[in-house]
Amino acid sequence: MRANTWAGRNKVKVRDVPDPRIMNERDAIVRITSTAICGSDLHLVDGYVPTMQNGDVMGHEFMGEVIEVGRGVDPGRLRVGDRVVVPFPIACGACGACAAELYSCCENSNPNAGIAEKMFGHPVAGIFGYSHLTGGFAGGQAQYARVPFADVGPLKIESDLTDEQVLFLSDILPTGYMGADMCDIQSTDVVAVWGAGPVGQFAMDSARVLGAAKVIAIDKEPYRLQMAERAGYTPVNFEEVDVRSRLLELTGGRGPDKCIDAVGLEATHGSAALYAYDRVKQAVRSETERPHALRQAILS
Repeated sequence: MRANTWAGRNKVKVRDVPDPRIMNERDAIVRITSTAICGSDLHLVDGYVPTMQNGDVMGHEFMGEVIEVGRGVDPGRLRVGDRVVVPFPIACGACGACAAELYSCCENSNPNAGIAEKMFGHPVAGIFGYSHLTGGFAGGQAQYARVPFADVGPLKIESDLTDEQVLFLSDILPTGYMGADMCDIQSTDVVAVWGAGPVGQFAMDSARVLGAAKVIAIDKEPYRLQMAERAGYTPVNFEEVDVRSRLLELTGGRGPDKCIDAVGLEATHGSAALYAYDRVKQAVRSETERPHALRQAILS
C-alpha cells in the first residue's frame, strides 16, 4: 500500500510499505477513507519528539471501513463493513485506567511506556503514528491501518454525516471540547479563546454548546477571525488592538470569566492535550442529550 512516512527531520515521503495484517485476535484492519494532518504532526516533522525512525507511517486522525477483524473482536461492538472513526489513543478497555475512562493512560497498549515516562514524566497509552515512545504503531496517513483492541476505541458512524463532518471525532473536536469542559462553563460566562485555528474553533463551538453567554476569538489571521465571527463569536485581532484593553471593553471592565489557550506552540503544548480523547465519550453523550446543539457545533 501507499503511505505517508517520516523520512528525517523536516522531511516526509510517500512510499510503498507492507499492507497491515491481523497480529492479535483483537485487531481489525481498516480501509482508510479519510485522514488528516494534525498540528501535533509538526512536532514529529520538526524533530521535537525523539524515537522517530525512517519509514514510520504517520497520522493519528483517520476513519474508514472495517475490512477484517480478529477472532477475538466482540461482534456486538465491531463487524466487517462497519464505518468507523478511529481515535488516536489505543486503549485495551480492561485495565484500571480504562475502567476509569482514562483511555489515554491505558496500562496495556504501549510496549514502550517506560521510555515514554522518561520523556513525558508519566507513562502514556499507545498512539497511532506518533513515534516509538508511544509504541511505534503505524499511523493512518495510508490506504489501510491495523487497529489494536478494535472493539474498544473505534466509534461506529451509523448516520448520514459525511467523512468531513465526523473525522474530527478522531482528535481535534475532543481536544477543543476538553478545553471548554475544563472551564466548568456557567450560563453567564464570557469565554475568551486564544488561537482561532481548528482546535480553537472547536473550543469556541464547545463553549457555546456548554452554555457560554459570550465567546471571544483572539487571533491575528483575518480568515480565522472571519470564520469565528460567522459562527457568532466576537473577533479580536491582536495585531490591531491591545488585547487586554479590548477584553476589558467587551466585558464592562471585568475581563473574561474563563480563558482557553488553543495556540499550540511548543512553549504552551503541555501534556494535557494527550488526554483529550478521554472527553470524547462526554461529547458523544452530550450529542444524545443535546443532539442539535452538538451537531451544529460539529458543522460550524
